[in-house]
Amino acid sequence: MNLSRIGRTLALASTLTFGSVSRANDWPQWRGPSRDGVSSEKQLLGEWPKDGPRMRWHISDAGAGYATPSVVGDSIYLLGNEGIENEFVSALDFKDGHRVWRTRIGKVGNPNQRPSFPGARSTPTVVGDRVYALGSDGDLVCLDRKDGKMIWAKSLRADFAGKPGDWAYSESPLVFGDTLVITPGGPESTILALNRSTGAVLWKFASEDADLAGYASAILVQGAGTEQVVQLLQKGMVGLNSKTGALLWRHTKPVSRYGANIPSPLASGDLIYASAAGTGGGTVRVKQNGAQVEIESLYFEAKFPTAIGGAVKVGDFLYGTTAQSLMCSEFTTGKVRWEERGIGAASILAADGRLYLRGENGEVALVESTPDGYREKGRFKPEGGPARSNPMEKSWAYPVVAQGSLILRDHGSVWSYDVRSVAASR
Repeated sequence: MNLSRIGRTLALASTLTFGSVSRANDWPQWRGPSRDGVSSEKQLLGEWPKDGPRMRWHISDAGAGYATPSVVGDSIYLLGNEGIENEFVSALDFKDGHRVWRTRIGKVGNPNQRPSFPGARSTPTVVGDRVYALGSDGDLVCLDRKDGKMIWAKSLRADFAGKPGDWAYSESPLVFGDTLVITPGGPESTILALNRSTGAVLWKFASEDADLAGYASAILVQGAGTEQVVQLLQKGMVGLNSKTGALLWRHTKPVSRYGANIPSPLASGDLIYASAAGTGGGTVRVKQNGAQVEIESLYFEAKFPTAIGGAVKVGDFLYGTTAQSLMCSEFTTGKVRWEERGIGAASILAADGRLYLRGENGEVALVESTPDGYREKGRFKPEGGPARSNPMEKSWAYPVVAQGSLILRDHGSVWSYDVRSVAASR
């Protein structure tokens, strides 16, 4: 069963059901249309000029934070913050980056972190005429997409006794059908499903060990004939029945030695890749055993991609970065095909036969998505980026490819670059 195809079918169903004006080349949520970091866009540049693709615009007043944008229609949606008392959702004009509206949703969560990286973290999810966003302090909001007006709001801390990890909430809401899934963490509602229209509770999963929320975002998986919500918590990955929240299985290997379970799981059919910083990564198979759904570990080793920037699957191959390099391996077996330093640890997406990499060092690279070897097709560093007062702060926001543009965010800055091929731009 092809999960990518299922994801796109679900996205189409949402468009038809909720009257969304989003298009196939939009990027309406965390990691794109199917939450797998893969874009369906074609006719993109196969190689970049020496100084990178043409910059369309750059703004430097988007607010602080590490949040990745989403793109739907004529607007870019993103979270940002000014100081620790004002975290907000903004809508920017796709053509020139000017602000269309801004709505405060709360304050910055856990500002006294060690090490300290307080700021907005999540990507808004856009469905129809609604924008769903989670602030770093646990403020979950539903906004009108047109003007940013509040439709409903919940506090994961106050309403559901939520308990995030040390670095506050980082999750991007998962929406499918009438359901919104979010992860408060803690003993009462470790994972929670709400009615996306009203905010009413549909189900709660209370972990027996009162697990904390991690920093990953949940995905929807069709595994062993059962639709599942799969999420990486602080103490491992779980699969839940999407309609009831009942626990189907638990995978305890992906647990970060640093208490930082960050990359979202990546699924393809019955297979799911998960990783944890400082520990390792690997793939499991979801399978039916009588009336039970369980998992089989295919491999899990320290050498596989664990960087904050996640991983993508193109064809039969997994691409992602470790702390030092980009790796290509067979998704099912883990056999490594190649590994190259490149730009080091990076966030990643795939589009039109290429990998778009945003390095933690601020560089951006274009690399062919092929198991035959590392083939870099361009590299540049955006001009006018933030002056980092803390040398530990990295470029952690994921890149976005939408409507022929590469969108980058780095703290207060947002850039738009034209990555259409010559033929497509005529």
